[in-house]
Amino acid sequence: MSDPRLIAHRGFAGAAPENTVAAFVAAADHGADAVELDVMPCADGEVVVFHDDRLEGDGRPLTDAEGVVWETPCEAVLTAEVLDSGHAVPRLEDVLDALPADVDVTVELKNPGSDSIRPGESLPGEDRVPARRRWQRFVDDVFEIVAEYDHDVLFASFCEGALAAVRHRSEESSVGVLVGSALHDGLAVARRYDAEAVHPPRNAVPGTTFHGEPYLGTAPDDPDLDVVAEAHDDGREVNVWTVDTWYQASQLREAGVDGMIADYPGLLVDDRP
Repeated sequence: MSDPRLIAHRGFAGAAPENTVAAFVAAADHGADAVELDVMPCADGEVVVFHDDRLEGDGRPLTDAEGVVWETPCEAVLTAEVLDSGHAVPRLEDVLDALPADVDVTVELKNPGSDSIRPGESLPGEDRVPARRRWQRFVDDVFEIVAEYDHDVLFASFCEGALAAVRHRSEESSVGVLVGSALHDGLAVARRYDAEAVHPPRNAVPGTTFHGEPYLGTAPDDPDLDVVAEAHDDGREVNVWTVDTWYQASQLREAGVDGMIADYPGLLVDDRP
């Protein structure tokens, strides 16, 4: 049985207003080993912590403002109230200022300010440099911010272009490949950039009762592929998203994963009598 790390997804988004300073501080107080946050630029170029493309949410209520984040002036983005919580959208440095330095941070590179980011693809060779260039300025801005802090940071993305930009900037930085249903593509991208970690969805993990079941509308393209074993054979960690229940967590622990990107604290505490 593994002893996985608990990674607070958007600051334990099931228990707090997601991607807010308050959520990340509470996650650290509740024993998260790491926090996971999403970054993109607003129109003036500041790096903000936000998940959806639109301030009002992509098909769900999210803030009291409207508009595409990277087309909206930063003043409007940074005053948007998240989920009627009284907390506003933060800048990346606002979150890092508030977090203890011993809390690790997974920075998901969500969008560089473009509609052409190609998530979930293993890109053909001729497309890799243009994809990397699309992301490079934004990734460089993120690096400039993170360099001012002492947190251990892993840069993760569904987009090969983002990971290529990270590696172009720094060969020493830690990289995590977020994988959707295309498991072979995700493993190929991880090998191409010598990623430290692979982040598959929970339904991709063999040995669990939910293996192969649809999750967020998709299922693994190859249910016979053991993504945990493949990644471990390559020397990579496996951090699974998104874990919602103690039941899921207990099965994933038995399956040998290294980390769980979770919406709730306490999922790794065994309170059985």
